[in-house]
Order: sequence, then C-alpha cells, then structure tokens
Amino acid sequence: MKCPFCGNFESKVVDSRPADEGFTIRRRRECNKCCGRFTTYEKLDRLPLMVVKKDGRRESFNRDKVLNGVIKATEKRPISMDKLNDMVDEVEKKLYNMMEKEITSKTIGEIIMNKLKGLDEVAYVRFASVYRQFKDINTFMEELNKLLDKENSEFAEE
Repeated sequence: MKCPFCGNFESKVVDSRPADEGFTIRRRRECNKCCGRFTTYEKLDRLPLMVVKKDGRRESFNRDKVLNGVIKATEKRPISMDKLNDMVDEVEKKLYNMMEKEITSKTIGEIIMNKLKGLDEVAYVRFASVYRQFKDINTFMEELNKLLDKENSEFAEE
C-alpha cells in the first residue's frame, strides 16, 4: 500500500479490525520509511447492481445518489449524519440481499420512503413529493391523509 505522506510502497499493518458489520476490514498501517500512520479499508467486492430507470435506461447503483437525496429531504431537520448513513446502509444492504442484478428505481424509492417514514415524517413527505412527482395539491393531500390516517389508527390501537 502506497504511503500517502512519502509515496513509499512498503508499510506494515499495526492494527486490523472488522467494520461495517464484518463486510469491511479497517487496517491501521505504518510506513516503513517515514513512520507515518494511515488507515486503509478492505471491502468485499460485490457484483454491480444495475438500476432500471423509469425511461428504461440502466445505470450502476450509486450509494452517494441515495445519500444526497436523503440529505435534501432531511435538510433543516434534527437528524444526524450518522442516522442518515445508517439508513442508507440499511437500504443498500436490503437491495443487495434481494439477490437481483437489476432493480427498478421505483423499488429503491419505495424502500427509501419506508425508511424515512419511520425516521421523520416531514422528510418522508419531502422525499415523496419529489419521488412521486405530485402533479397538484390534491395528490399531495392524498399522501398526507394516508400518513394522518395511519397515525390516527395507531393511536386508536393504544
């Protein structure tokens, strides 16, 4: 592994531990030349997951696009980046566990919306308004009413 400080290719592993629920190994390394310490990550190489868009185009799954969409939906909400990263990790894990080579953007959007609904209702409505492309105030109100009906039925059960 090339040292980021001096460019030397010789280093030794000082510490190694699992990360990301065992799917990643975090290694602390020390350069044999300059003694600089740096961290590397070893990840399981997964088969590429293809996303089938609404118009039929296909593109590789991009975790960062999911995270950016969730960040926009939760903007100015009291939700930490750790929670958002955990949520996106769960979405990604669920997608790979489906054991499909291609997944529709609709499926991904529904999974994200279900996760957001449990995390923050305002973020859920924001995401849904973009994802479902509400055409007018009536479709927007229908979604809000579904959310309110669900909330009211949960109170009735208690």
